[in-house]
Amino acid sequence: MDLSAYFQPVNVDCLHQDDGDFYMNIGSVASIYMHEGDFPSIENASLCIVGINADGEDTDDADEVRRFFYPLAKPMEDMHIVDLGNLVPGDTPENTRFAITEVLYKLLDKNITVIILGGSQDISFSNYKAYEVLGRVVNISSIDSRFDLGSDTKPLSASNWLSHIVAQQPNFLFNFSNIGFQTYFNGSSQVRLLGELGFDAYRLGEIQADMVRSETLVRSADMVSVDIGSVRMSDAPGQVDGSPHGLYGEELCRLCRYAGMSDKLTSIGFYNYNHLYDNRGQTAHLIAHAIWYFVDGFYNRVSDFPYRDKQNYKHYLVRLNDGDFEISFYKSKKSDRWWMEVPYNGERRDQYQRHLLVPCTYSDYQQAQKDEIPTLWMKYYERVN
Repeated sequence: MDLSAYFQPVNVDCLHQDDGDFYMNIGSVASIYMHEGDFPSIENASLCIVGINADGEDTDDADEVRRFFYPLAKPMEDMHIVDLGNLVPGDTPENTRFAITEVLYKLLDKNITVIILGGSQDISFSNYKAYEVLGRVVNISSIDSRFDLGSDTKPLSASNWLSHIVAQQPNFLFNFSNIGFQTYFNGSSQVRLLGELGFDAYRLGEIQADMVRSETLVRSADMVSVDIGSVRMSDAPGQVDGSPHGLYGEELCRLCRYAGMSDKLTSIGFYNYNHLYDNRGQTAHLIAHAIWYFVDGFYNRVSDFPYRDKQNYKHYLVRLNDGDFEISFYKSKKSDRWWMEVPYNGERRDQYQRHLLVPCTYSDYQQAQKDEIPTLWMKYYERVN
């Protein structure tokens, strides 16, 4: 598949750099599709940016974010980013979604981590479909004030993309986590439904009070979907359905760095930004910072996901109920991060194996020591047994 056929060049005007500082900027170490016939190579690439316009329209949203991103200082001297430009919209929304899935599948199959920039959050469905093509069961984390659990019988949109994923058969979604939902945007029936599906949902106040717990949620994810509407309007005015409440810009950046540091995560998307509502590029600037933190985290990965090799971990075996029951905990010697193991010997073990080591915190280990089964462990156990 020739990827260049799917893309159009980035608007060169958004890449203006001051010559004196260029060598220090991310733009100096990025291979960017700027001119027809000069499509960048993805051979040996580890990190790619894919720009997508909202609803197939010819907008400047992705390029507006690039205008603030590429002048930022390099987080690492030897880093390299490949920017494939902006996806050419199809004749229909279905054709556009198919093209997105094809592109993402090709990149993920080459073990390239993808940053999806721009467009509506229903692109998360196309992102999920790329993993489905790979036959890979995934965890999804959504940083969003809403669950997006609208009716799956209605056309795919930013408000029902999760329902469309849940309705897929066969299904490759192992777990879903919502980070930062706001109760007044989600009816009690939706909160209850998410619980009945066995998914995780954490209110905005819970996340802001315990950012350590939020780190485990993004560390468990294969893909992260960021709705810029999860950020309060005072920090991010460039959104259609804004709210006076939400994450602070600094909290979004912190979550994105957590995501970047996760060895498991292979794609992240930033959605629902609209430059027409922005105030002097404030929101584009914030998204650029969030991507910077993701990239910084990506280049500071320590390869400590204990999927295959458990030699570099401290193993703690906690026996509960007078020794009738036990839980294995693993603590990384590199990062001091924790995981707990969920037993499963069913027919889908090969597909589930990556998800049976559940990121957790020291407090989960302490809870088990008190002869109490951690809530997170029980959720995963009930899901697979």
